[in-house]
Amino acid sequence: MGFLGNKMKNPEKKWEHLFTITKKDFIVQTFRSGGKGGQHQNKVETGARIIHKASGAVGESRSEKSQHRNKGLALHHLVASPKFKIWLNETIWELTSGETIEQKVEKMMKPENLKVEVQNNNGEWVKENF
Repeated sequence: MGFLGNKMKNPEKKWEHLFTITKKDFIVQTFRSGGKGGQHQNKVETGARIIHKASGAVGESRSEKSQHRNKGLALHHLVASPKFKIWLNETIWELTSGETIEQKVEKMMKPENLKVEVQNNNGEWVKENF
């Protein structure tokens, strides 16, 4: 699974490959799922759970009779999860800006980047100087 990003620094190259996620980045588990299939359901592991190691996001499916289809659905659920989306956005940010989130926050929290206002005795809001 590859992810593309739009690099504004290089207008000639509209899309650039940022990074790839491989099978090594996931834990794939199968299990007996119940549901459709009658007696077959207790004998074959058709349910699938996929865990993304870096983000901790989990996708699971047990709705289909086929393990292959359930793995595809589990991956779809994982990629759609909020936990994976947050990890993805943080990773893309770090790759494109060259800064981690912590570095960006530290830079933004410098006194010259903050505007603090307080209410004076007259009830007016005035800028507080550091």
